[in-house]
Amino acid sequence: MDCSRTMINDRLHINRLFCPLASNPFFSFSDKRPFRPSSLKFQTQFPFNPSHIQVDTNTRREAVVATTYREAIEFADINWDSLGFGLMPTDYMFMMKCSQDGKFTKGELQRYGNIELSPASGVLNYGQGLFEGLKAYRKEDGSILLFRPEENALRMRMGAERMCMPAPSVEQFVDAVKLTVMANKRWVPPQGKGSLYIRPLLMGSGAVLGLAPAPEYTFLIYVSPVGNYFKEGLAPINLVVENEFHRAAPGGTGGVKTIGNYASVLKAQTAAKAKGYSDVLYLDSVHKRYLEEVSSCNVFVVKDKIISTPAIKGTILPGITRKSIIDVACSKGYQVEERQISVEELLDADEVFCTGTAVVVSPVGSITYLGRRVSYGDKGVGIVSENLYSALTSLQMGLTEDKMGWTVELN
Repeated sequence: MDCSRTMINDRLHINRLFCPLASNPFFSFSDKRPFRPSSLKFQTQFPFNPSHIQVDTNTRREAVVATTYREAIEFADINWDSLGFGLMPTDYMFMMKCSQDGKFTKGELQRYGNIELSPASGVLNYGQGLFEGLKAYRKEDGSILLFRPEENALRMRMGAERMCMPAPSVEQFVDAVKLTVMANKRWVPPQGKGSLYIRPLLMGSGAVLGLAPAPEYTFLIYVSPVGNYFKEGLAPINLVVENEFHRAAPGGTGGVKTIGNYASVLKAQTAAKAKGYSDVLYLDSVHKRYLEEVSSCNVFVVKDKIISTPAIKGTILPGITRKSIIDVACSKGYQVEERQISVEELLDADEVFCTGTAVVVSPVGSITYLGRRVSYGDKGVGIVSENLYSALTSLQMGLTEDKMGWTVELN
């Protein structure tokens, strides 16, 4: 066997797989000759560690036809038609750390895998942690779009302030997201087959025994290709209103994306799913009458062509999809109100839908409250829900012109 020829072929294969990363000024292969494709439209301050490169031959090449050219794209060898909303390990994750002074070290890409934490870490003992969620979409020409990543960065910073944690700057956050997506670009589904879900985490990784902020923090990003969050897809889901348990209380952390918000909904959600419901809709903890949100998404109510959603007052997560849907609806001439909405108004609505990064827009087919079941729109997808879903997803996937300036294109 000609070993020198084999090494050259392996290097060419690595170039083909990872050339987007080579624009990093710190990046070079073992012979120290940097490869810098001109097509990359961003640079990052984070160094890529070439020692982490492993050649993965489990790939498939597909031709994507654009209007002006044909480009061969590497895809992971999986069944894209069977994607659900579950974890699928990918190639790389991003990690960087900082001390309590808030100064983050330069981050790096690592092979996806387990991480090491002290048993006394702040996140394990006191729940000092936040997470975000956003998506990358494949365009028809093979390029990749991010949707409003700076909004996730700002929300993480807001949550970090509430949880006494330092946070990456908006620029650090967005650059890290770009780097992680490009390192895993073969896992971005073909257009119309799903999206790449991006999960940034910020956690107190330092050891602390007494109740206090952790002395060290870790910022981590991993990704996974996903399909629909609800198995129904863009089909009506069935919700039950929870009257005993509450998701959040005034003065608490319901308005930030802290990890503890989600474990607390599991009991009610598990019970609801055992009875055939898709999820749980929570009421406020003071009056037990006004709508708050579903376990992991915001809720909207439509009555006489007016769209209403609960106002953000500290107990409801300020969803980025929620914010986007409001802007899209207003641009289409709908009247949108952010206010208190009673459960009685919910039951009298013409249409109900949920929004979130994972679900995008999910129409509600029925609501059950204290044993009373109310159905909407003959269990079909409502006109408003369908209209807004189509408008937002077309923008996210690059099918329509982005007049909002929300998308970030990666090549």
